[in-house]
Amino acid sequence: MELADKLRQKIDNKTKPLGALGKLEKLAFQVGRVQNTLSPTLQNPTIVVFAGDHGIAQAGVSAYPQEVTYQMVLNFLRGGAAINVFCRQNHLALHIVDAGVKQDFQPQNNLIIAKAGYGTRNFLHKKAMSKQELDFCLAKGAEIVKKIAENGCNVIGFGEMGIGNTSAASMLMSYLCNLPLEKCVGKGTGVSEERFLQKIQVLQKAQNLHQNLSEPLDILQTFAGFEMVQMCGAMLEAYRQNMLILVDGFIATSVFLVAKFLEPTIQQNAIFCHQSSEAGHKLMLDFLQAEPLLHLDMRLGEGTGCAVAFPIIQSAVNFLNEMASFESAGVSKQEA
Repeated sequence: MELADKLRQKIDNKTKPLGALGKLEKLAFQVGRVQNTLSPTLQNPTIVVFAGDHGIAQAGVSAYPQEVTYQMVLNFLRGGAAINVFCRQNHLALHIVDAGVKQDFQPQNNLIIAKAGYGTRNFLHKKAMSKQELDFCLAKGAEIVKKIAENGCNVIGFGEMGIGNTSAASMLMSYLCNLPLEKCVGKGTGVSEERFLQKIQVLQKAQNLHQNLSEPLDILQTFAGFEMVQMCGAMLEAYRQNMLILVDGFIATSVFLVAKFLEPTIQQNAIFCHQSSEAGHKLMLDFLQAEPLLHLDMRLGEGTGCAVAFPIIQSAVNFLNEMASFESAGVSKQEA
């Protein structure tokens, strides 16, 4: 009997009506398939938050000034952000990566310095980064995950921080999903209606400048932030390490799109943790034919959706491993 059949049989023989645990059953099946076992485990679960600044922020596409990227990374390092709270609550390891913040940080235990530069260039005028910077970021993201995997981690989620990165994500989405910008652009950090319309106009100008892009890495180089490219490299390495990949919201999903174009089978390892309230995220999930675990109207980033969803994933693994079968519990099965 194939592993998939054995997993289905094990799930169906638990003391419950067929399918009664809904999405938890699908999750248990997926995790068992990825780990190639009837008794999967979640070992050393980890969230990595990549931070970087964006040149496009100079065009006024965000409600917050650019220095908030630096200030929020300090908040992460001091343990005061939402992602810190949820990681503590759910016993998740947390690493913060300086992929390209405009300021420098003092070395700290939970900080990984992987700086590609002091923010990207403004893609209104030129590509966000050079080919060398792109390659550096892809390699750095992979290197970070490889080290984490060597410490026994088999489930990893990714978050980001970077003022302007919803604009970058909207551009990735528009090019990769072949959708008009109006369907891809959201209000990000909560811009006013007036600034929202300005944001669309700015991004349309950028699209007019950068025409005929089709290669995923070229699109990434043109619009993404250093933190997004490092996340892409990290996702690809997580797949090579056969880890479960927890996908957060709008920005992380846009990065996952690139990873999937580069490695089409990566999605079998991916768990889409929530559907963001950011306009466009549902369309991206539909494009991927992905079913999110949660709908909480969150749009914070930082990997918070991964951290909040983690107990649900743990529940799926636990019922598969610990719940009695009809035979072991002496419970009669439902009649055919």
